[in-house]
Amino acid sequence: MAKGFTDEDDALLSALGVEVETKKEASRTPKEERIIAGFEEIQRFVDKHGRSPRHGEDHDIFERLYAVRLDRLRSQPDCMALLLPMDHQGILSNAVVIEEIDENISDDELLSMLGVDGIEQNSITELRHVRSTAEKRAAEEIANRERCEEFDTFKPIFNAVQKDIEIGTRITRPIRKEAGLLKTDIRPGEFFILGGQTAYVAEIGETFRAPNGESDARLRVIYSNGTESNILLRSLQRALYKDEASRRVSEPSAGPLFAGDNDEDDLASGTIYVLRSESDNPIVAANRDLVHKIGVTGGDVAKRIANAELDPTFLLADVEVVATYNLFNISRTKLESIIHRIFDPARLDIQIEDRFGNPVIPREWFLVPMFVIDDAVEKIKDGTITGYVYDPKKASLVKRKG
Repeated sequence: MAKGFTDEDDALLSALGVEVETKKEASRTPKEERIIAGFEEIQRFVDKHGRSPRHGEDHDIFERLYAVRLDRLRSQPDCMALLLPMDHQGILSNAVVIEEIDENISDDELLSMLGVDGIEQNSITELRHVRSTAEKRAAEEIANRERCEEFDTFKPIFNAVQKDIEIGTRITRPIRKEAGLLKTDIRPGEFFILGGQTAYVAEIGETFRAPNGESDARLRVIYSNGTESNILLRSLQRALYKDEASRRVSEPSAGPLFAGDNDEDDLASGTIYVLRSESDNPIVAANRDLVHKIGVTGGDVAKRIANAELDPTFLLADVEVVATYNLFNISRTKLESIIHRIFDPARLDIQIEDRFGNPVIPREWFLVPMFVIDDAVEKIKDGTITGYVYDPKKASLVKRKG
């Protein structure tokens, strides 16, 4: 039955040859209902205040929430298509320039101030699902990179830094927000790992006062993938905090790699250990004071050598711990690789059989006197180790050629 007509009216219209069109109520999805409900809250705000909601800490927290939501609605075509027919106030098409939201207020802080918690994840009214304008701007600045026209000039720099990292001349340290990364720590010539790319701070512009009263500056940052960005210092600082894998690259030979005592901010990385075998293998027995295993572990050395007599790595024999050195702020695997390269000319050429009779060639045993190992550790401390190699004939470390 057509709306507004009785059964008799319908019958009369039908007899006259007039089609009776039944108007169906349009059904909406739960998501669309939430979008409409959120927009109606904004409409009520406009009715009350005679303007669109605005960002800025001098405005009510609810108004700032509506402003964020409105930004989100305007940015999504499907939301615009749904809401425009009911936008009798012209809110969505209003091209008023909106002020930036306070950059120091996070989504969680806004939710906490609103007393909002546990809202359905897909709800458009949930602020946690909507990034602030400042956060979106920071993300866009990071993503908005251009091709670096002068990358051929910078490429050798990146190659040199990568080589320094590989051989241990430079180290990379995780950026911990609680430890603090000050804006003054970001200087021209600094290198960082951000988003899987090495970032080089090539230039820093004039310092200026940001709207929140803090100092800021524009940076020219070159990335190892051949791109560059003109980014705010604070935006880079925030990006480094947000990237859990971000790291800071040290200067070459930046202080001791090993020490008896470590600074409060140092990150313990493990231990370098020197072992002597008690194997009755003829080669080992004849050179027991020279045959040493040199390795690096992130765990406890005692646990590492437990059941050594069952492990071919330890020559299927008990071992004696000759020396250990604490290791800080360095890649264990890279350091071990450096040590093994230096002593490679004296690597022990030995083959043993495991418990099942399978041949095994251990690779971490060297015919090196202990005083040379001590000398190597001292050179690791002062950062000069990469310039040396072991000479078995002289039984000492000598400078590398070339």
